[in-house]
Amino acid sequence: MRLAFWRAGKDKAVVERAVSKAETKRAELERIEADPASVAPRQSPVESGDIDLHALGGALARRRGWIIVPTVLALVASVAVVNLVTPRYKSESRILIDGRENVFLRPNSDRAEERQALDAEAVTSQVQLVLSRDLAREIIKKNKLAERPEFDPVLQGISPLKSLAALVGIGRDPFSMTPEERVLDAYYERLQAYAVDKSRVIVIEFQSADPDLAVRVANSIADGYLVLQQDARQDQARNASQWYAGRIDELRRNVSEAEAKAEDFRSKSSLFVGTNNTTLSNQQMGEVNTQLNNARALKADAEAKARLIREMIQSGKPIESSEVLNSESMRTPSQQRVALRAQLAEQSSTLLGNHPRIKELKAQLADLDTQIRDEAAKLARTLENDSRAAAGRVQELSASLEQLKKQATSTNGQDVQLRALEREAKAQRDLLETYLAKYREANTRETIDTAPTDGRIISRAIVSNMPAYPKKLPIVLIATIATLLLSSGVVVTGELLRQTAPRAVAVFAPALTRASARQEQIVQPAVVEPVVDPVMAEPAPLQPEMTADADVTEFAEIEHLADRLRADGAMAKKVTVLGTASGEAVTLSTLTLARHLARDARVVVVDLAASSPIMAAVSVDASAPGLAELMQGEASFAQVITRDKLSRLHLVTAGRPGFDRSLLQSPRVTLAVDALLRAYDHVLLDAGSASDLPAELLTANARAVVVPDASMAPDARALMCEQLRAVGFSEVTMLSKPVQPSDARDAPRVVAA
Repeated sequence: MRLAFWRAGKDKAVVERAVSKAETKRAELERIEADPASVAPRQSPVESGDIDLHALGGALARRRGWIIVPTVLALVASVAVVNLVTPRYKSESRILIDGRENVFLRPNSDRAEERQALDAEAVTSQVQLVLSRDLAREIIKKNKLAERPEFDPVLQGISPLKSLAALVGIGRDPFSMTPEERVLDAYYERLQAYAVDKSRVIVIEFQSADPDLAVRVANSIADGYLVLQQDARQDQARNASQWYAGRIDELRRNVSEAEAKAEDFRSKSSLFVGTNNTTLSNQQMGEVNTQLNNARALKADAEAKARLIREMIQSGKPIESSEVLNSESMRTPSQQRVALRAQLAEQSSTLLGNHPRIKELKAQLADLDTQIRDEAAKLARTLENDSRAAAGRVQELSASLEQLKKQATSTNGQDVQLRALEREAKAQRDLLETYLAKYREANTRETIDTAPTDGRIISRAIVSNMPAYPKKLPIVLIATIATLLLSSGVVVTGELLRQTAPRAVAVFAPALTRASARQEQIVQPAVVEPVVDPVMAEPAPLQPEMTADADVTEFAEIEHLADRLRADGAMAKKVTVLGTASGEAVTLSTLTLARHLARDARVVVVDLAASSPIMAAVSVDASAPGLAELMQGEASFAQVITRDKLSRLHLVTAGRPGFDRSLLQSPRVTLAVDALLRAYDHVLLDAGSASDLPAELLTANARAVVVPDASMAPDARALMCEQLRAVGFSEVTMLSKPVQPSDARDAPRVVAA
């Protein structure tokens, strides 16, 4: 028989090794049949139950001397040590980093800008400035720390114990260090500077055996930090002023040369500048263009007025043009005409039209109209003459403009060069002015006695009367409690190791006793298995087992197998039942084995074959969902787990009739089986012939129980066992023959709970 997962990656070499091992195993079996007494009982680690708290309490009570004596010694030693150690007093000062720069000392370009707040990295950088070696040397020199034995171990003498520790490499030898290194090590050992969380405050802590010295050093560090910042700012301003001074002289020469080049080129090219910072040619061209536009406007205006007057004269309409009416020669006739029309209107109210007075007034009115028309014609001729004069002016100005354009075209190239020279001169001049302004600001900052700093002292150190080191009570309590817990832990660990010591157990002794009572002969392997931790080591391969004679019944054989699995405990947590027999025979064998195990353990059978209706027949809920519905999300774990009608056994079917078998190849099936392994003592997988199931699902940390066909030859059985071990099963058990349906009728009465 070849299972489906054997064909994945198994080559000829593996099969040949399996055949050679099978021949060796058959030789061993023949030796065992000849001498059954030589079979050694298989040992298995005994699984410990819950921790015996009563035994642990008794062990602690019996060995209380091993706990009390070290605890009391640790208490006495810690009290003595904390009283012998020279106390140190701690003082602290606080500095606020606020970047408080005087607004009047800022550059003019920055006065309108708001300074950004310092971030956490900037505050941390200031802490490193407090811890700098330059500042440390200044503080040591100012407070004469090198003259104190507290900071120079050589002055107070080196104890033999410290010399021995330095000799073996524990600690540094003070005599191999320079005096400055010794004082700096002691200084940094007693100094601690850190930034307060979520603030811009730096705390400076200093410890010393002399409380007054601790105060002086802490305040000196704060003052020295501010002085160091002031010196740095003044050095920065001094360096800037020196650099600007050197650059300003060079820029002055560059500006003079650039301006001289521009003026020289201007004089040579006759590109003189007039008003509005423009050249004379461009200024003249603009003026001529303006005059030309005015002449054209005058010409058009005169032509329009003359044409309008001519049209009114020719049409016989009254002359009502403003030019005619505002003329001095037309003003008097117009007034007389108005007066005559008034008289005519007055006389017409009393006289008829043929009256001599009326005729006289009309004749006078006609003469005035003729006179007005003559004056209008004269005015029109005057406007036409003005138009011709304006046209001549336009021609002259146009000629002048064309001449100026030609002249400007010839000077454009020179003008471009002149503008480039002027731009260069202007850029040099602007840069010089900028450098002059910055030079004056830097020079002013350099001469200020007190330069602004980024911080200010908000809390000065004061004398402390309480020693900060050592903390007597915490040290004594920690040493005492730690010794108590350590000694108690040693006692408890020894007791636990004693309780969980492995004991050899004869796994097959009960099976052999029952077999002899029934006058059965069962052949067992002659290999003595070592006691192996199932978690720390992989299971060793075993030989085929339970090959019985024809007079041994299936139920006796399965009962022996159940006893073995029950004795192995966690090593037999996952069991895969498969074989070449019919699916019904494999399912009956699985149920019989599971019912034996379920008498005193939590057991679940997972149906992966779904080749027989027996599983649904023995379930209390034949229509319950299975793994297929669980994979599709249509059911939960609580819904797919049912119970056996005749025992305490739990069942999980493959799925309702008609489900898709490809769902059983999903990786989620392996996760479901792992979840069942955490909840049950034994999980039995009914794999049938395992023709379409993934190998990882069946072989991972699992034992195999093979249900062969009754007609299968012994050599084929041995070869099958070797091949199953080769694909990953930790142990393979070959049944003599499958459980038949006729034999299974009495099984419930035997194994039902």
